[in-house]
Amino acid sequence: MAGSAPAWAVPLVPAVLVGYAAAAVAGDAVLAARSAGRRVTLAVLAAPLAEVPRLLTEQRRTTLAADRTLWRLGPLAVPAAGVLAAVVVPFGNVVVSRMSVGVVWFNAMEVLTWAAIWMAGWGPNSVLSLVGGYRLVAQGLAYELPLMLALISAAVGARSLSPVSVAAAQGGHLWFAVWMPAAFLVYLASVLAFSFLGPFGYPAAGDLAGGVAAELSGPDRLVLRAGRWLLLAAGAGMAGPLFLGGGAGPLLPAWAWSAVKTLAVLAALVWARRRVPAIRADRYAEVAWVIVIPLMVAQVLVASAVVLALGGPP
Repeated sequence: MAGSAPAWAVPLVPAVLVGYAAAAVAGDAVLAARSAGRRVTLAVLAAPLAEVPRLLTEQRRTTLAADRTLWRLGPLAVPAAGVLAAVVVPFGNVVVSRMSVGVVWFNAMEVLTWAAIWMAGWGPNSVLSLVGGYRLVAQGLAYELPLMLALISAAVGARSLSPVSVAAAQGGHLWFAVWMPAAFLVYLASVLAFSFLGPFGYPAAGDLAGGVAAELSGPDRLVLRAGRWLLLAAGAGMAGPLFLGGGAGPLLPAWAWSAVKTLAVLAALVWARRRVPAIRADRYAEVAWVIVIPLMVAQVLVASAVVLALGGPP
């Protein structure tokens, strides 16, 4: 059972999250180089890092009649949401917050990004960024209910809303990813969606010159870009306790298994980001309401029936 982290360990949450995000960015750079037919060198891996000083020193863009408060606050809230979501994610045998409704907290922090991206889109008083914000809201309305049902499936299987308890419930039993495959796949897709990356990058698509990021420059663009990868890392980290048994595993310590599982999920998500084409929000909404939501309702019912019949996970 995971224990609450001591005060000195609290700063480790953003540090670990940044490490996972950096690994995801490096993997994405490798895939981009291979797709372009270039060799993977140290320069390729360091290219994203080289963007940091450039963006930090870049002059901020200005627009007419902008709401500067929302424009600056929106991008800052995105990485904040990623870090706050991670406080309930067990890292091996340690978790910063053992709140009994950690699954709900995680979902709430993900929903916080809706407000953050909307502020980033509304604040500049620009058509392109505003349309990007509308796209995020439309996309969110389509993926949020399937994501909630995926989280409910895991919670029902463990009979708890605590990520620590959900991970512990899989000890000696089948991982939830095995007997709840629909919930697991929908959860992974939703991680890409609330990070608006890959097939769900429609709010920041190239046809809008970057959408919600169209008018962002300098530190603001850097913060938003980092926030998206932090959200991706937080989502990958939560996949372990929810569906892959948390830190359980042979030979290696619990923290090592947590890291291995998180990195494996991150690798799959980064691969999907490069291989799956972008989906228009209206088309995804149709698929979500007609196919995905009924499928997830059935998944929750199956999980409930199994737990009632067996008194716990199989």
